[in-house]
Amino acid sequence: MKVTVEQAALLKALGHVHRVVERRNTIPILGNVLVRAEGRELSLKATDLDIDIVEIIAADVAQPGTTTVPAHVLYDIVRKLADGSQVSLEQDGQSGQVALRSGRSRFSLQTLPESDFPDLAPGDMSHRFEMSGGDLRTLIEKTQFAISTEETRYYLNGIYLHAVEAGGETKLRAVATDGHRLALCDTSAPQGAAGMPGIIVPRKTVSELQKLLSDNDARVGVELSSVKIRVSVGSIVLTSKLIDGTFPDYGRVIPQRNDKFLTVERDEFARSVDRVSTISSERGRAVKFSLGDSKLTLSVHNPDAGQAIEELSVDYEATPLEIGFNARYLLDIIGQLEGDTALLKLADPGSPTLIQDREGAPSLYVLMPMRV
Repeated sequence: MKVTVEQAALLKALGHVHRVVERRNTIPILGNVLVRAEGRELSLKATDLDIDIVEIIAADVAQPGTTTVPAHVLYDIVRKLADGSQVSLEQDGQSGQVALRSGRSRFSLQTLPESDFPDLAPGDMSHRFEMSGGDLRTLIEKTQFAISTEETRYYLNGIYLHAVEAGGETKLRAVATDGHRLALCDTSAPQGAAGMPGIIVPRKTVSELQKLLSDNDARVGVELSSVKIRVSVGSIVLTSKLIDGTFPDYGRVIPQRNDKFLTVERDEFARSVDRVSTISSERGRAVKFSLGDSKLTLSVHNPDAGQAIEELSVDYEATPLEIGFNARYLLDIIGQLEGDTALLKLADPGSPTLIQDREGAPSLYVLMPMRV
């Protein structure tokens, strides 16, 4: 193999693929990136056996070939090379090592046989559709924060992506919950998504997708089955296993009859919650809401640190109510809202609260209260 490529293009591609590779591997080949030169292209591929990602870039191929080299070492080398330089990769047929040259720099990298590199075969995909990168990124960003990190409830360790009928049209819906809060976001379902199986996309895959979806106008190809998903973004193809589990019936926890409506100015509300929560304990993070007469009183009492109280003028005309929330969870939700105001629909101190930008917004959030 002998190939020459631009440093910037190689760095960008390695930046995408090397993130999949774990720093510590009990299987040596999983620490390497598969490098394949053929035609006028250089292909880079990495996997952790649950996700694999491939990116193809233009290259000057003098001699085609394939090998594997340490992913993080290669990335660190290319990252430190001069901007705008040319990078040459050449494999020695006898030693098997790959020589990397750029300017006055010379490196020799150990390799492992390409035959050892695993292939995460996608299998038969039952559904295929295209959508804008912006829409897919919105689904991810509006729900990702609510993914559970509790490994025993593995079926909550991802985003539940499925098609639903809502308001007389088919929607592509993303849902995530950790049992304390729930995030839901809808977008118009692209052609081909109707009838798709409900799938749970793992947390790591969600994170990688979010980093790849930088161009809102880019068209993204999505292929999926009940066990795998493959997403194509330009010259990048990410394939991932799905979580094999049943996502809970989230509709049962979305309140339908909350009749106490609280409307607040979003930014002022977030700053107030953040201020009073400074006093709260790290373990509980509880903030008490006292509502009545168009006034909201936020208070925190921590025997070890003191007390904090702040009052806000709000739009609230229902009966007086006292209820507590975890400040961090509440701020996470408020941070996802886009309007100038936030609408909270409440019921009683023990029932979940529904939070939206406005009535009928494409995203909604459910927050369980705390005892204060």
